Amino acid sequence: MKLVKTMAGCAGALALVTGSAVADDLRWRMPTAFSTNLPGLGSPAAWVADNLTTASDGSIEVRVYEPGELVPAFDILQSVSDGKVQAGYTWIGYDQGKVPAVPLFAAVPFGLKPWAFTGWYYYGGGHEMLQEVYANKGFDVHAQLCGIIGPETAGWYSEEITSLDDYRGLKIRFAGLGGKVLERLGASVTMLPGGELFQALEKGTIDATEFSMPAIDQILGFDQVVKYNLFPGWHQPFTAQYMLINKDEWERTNASQKALVEASCTAAVTRGLAEGEYKNGEVLAGFQEGGVTAQQIPDEVLRELKDVTDEVLAEEAANDEDFRRVYESQQEFQESYSVWDQRAYLSPELTAPESGEE
Repeated sequence: MKLVKTMAGCAGALALVTGSAVADDLRWRMPTAFSTNLPGLGSPAAWVADNLTTASDGSIEVRVYEPGELVPAFDILQSVSDGKVQAGYTWIGYDQGKVPAVPLFAAVPFGLKPWAFTGWYYYGGGHEMLQEVYANKGFDVHAQLCGIIGPETAGWYSEEITSLDDYRGLKIRFAGLGGKVLERLGASVTMLPGGELFQALEKGTIDATEFSMPAIDQILGFDQVVKYNLFPGWHQPFTAQYMLINKDEWERTNASQKALVEASCTAAVTRGLAEGEYKNGEVLAGFQEGGVTAQQIPDEVLRELKDVTDEVLAEEAANDEDFRRVYESQQEFQESYSVWDQRAYLSPELTAPESGEE
């Protein structure tokens, strides 16, 4: 009888432990703003989902949904905050109308290079400020930097852009703070998801578009419609993606699960940047062989663009306290970083291999 009671007690304890383990398991639905076939931009979402399942031995399972499959691409923040889905993967700059400061965490015109941005984000208080920015605007999310790529191109155009006057009246898809700069120049700026851009260009709904880096723009087929590709991507020197997690869902994770999410997303930042840097050169060379003109913006025009950008950013800072303090933090870091940046790196001319031509 004593043995039976002991066995019953052990079984009860095992049931409690097992039940607790099951209760702690996470089963997240994660819609994405980008197709997972897009290198560096959408691919990290799929990699993170797979890595979390493997690293957690099944304690965390994330099911990834392609854009529009579960919720519209531009509704991810609200859906995660409301608890309609447990997580989402997106470029948070899409939500600048709801949270004015978030574009500073997504892409800043004439801002930091991608690796410098990650320095500020991880070590300069950026991560903590982002949580505060969302909370201050009433959104119940935990945001984790979970991917980054290098500069975008400054867009695809049917005709050459030779001065800022050429933007006046232009119907163009342009995202984030860069879009506000072009509006100031007289452009008619619209926001469309990536999957709609080829058709919009082809039908003339828009005259021009920007979306991402060459390795992604090739997949979307822009080079088949228009032949002027503008550089450098002054409006997005970096593009950062985030995994947004419902706040209640994040708070119920244990320390081990939190650590796995943070580690997986940090690894995805490295992998996303590496994938883009590996692919872009070859794709860009192929564009040029196919008749695309890679047009470089003259320095004097870039300086004019920067002047307008500074005006826009100053106005945004005056209108929103969160924007002001994040912007000032980035500017302070950028000033100190420039001391290193200007001295430490060789110019591209000195690092390019010799062509072998006589």
